[in-house]
Amino acid sequence: MLQYPKEEKAVILDFLPNGYPFEKSGAIKFPIAQALGNFHFTLLELIPKKGIFLQPYEEIYIGEGKRDKIHHIKGRLNLKNLTQTASAELNFVIKDIIDKNEEKFVHFFNEAKPLTTRMHQIELLPGFGKKHMWQIIEERRETPFESFTDLKKRVKLLPNPKQAIIKRIIKELSGEEKHHLFTES
Repeated sequence: MLQYPKEEKAVILDFLPNGYPFEKSGAIKFPIAQALGNFHFTLLELIPKKGIFLQPYEEIYIGEGKRDKIHHIKGRLNLKNLTQTASAELNFVIKDIIDKNEEKFVHFFNEAKPLTTRMHQIELLPGFGKKHMWQIIEERRETPFESFTDLKKRVKLLPNPKQAIIKRIIKELSGEEKHHLFTES
């Protein structure tokens, strides 16, 4: 199996300084944060260091070395286990990560490959069919795409690529998808 590098940074979706409200009343409650890894879009549950208060949209280091705000990573989260606040912020955080790393996502359109003889990675994006796939392949043969604007300009009637990627990431996080283009399975 292909090994992916671990998440180095994450963006806070929600911070619960008194832990989850639905935990047993006698249990010791620890502050907890729900976050999204900014490389593989991994949903994570984090335990901050004592006395640390985290803000939504704050980018924090969660890698192997010394962490200044996070004590440890409690584990992965499912989409259905996000708080209402984290769920509401998810689309905005994904959009922000895509905006900051547009080159990586444009690269997807320049390098996407067939999955089978009948299915191509591009077709897995919501709103992208065979017609768009062939237009993208023809255009990238001439010159690789440089930006989402370039992609929209050169491929006629193309759905918003950024929105399609956001929708695809959400579907992958929900566990509905067999093939993962942007998240780690």
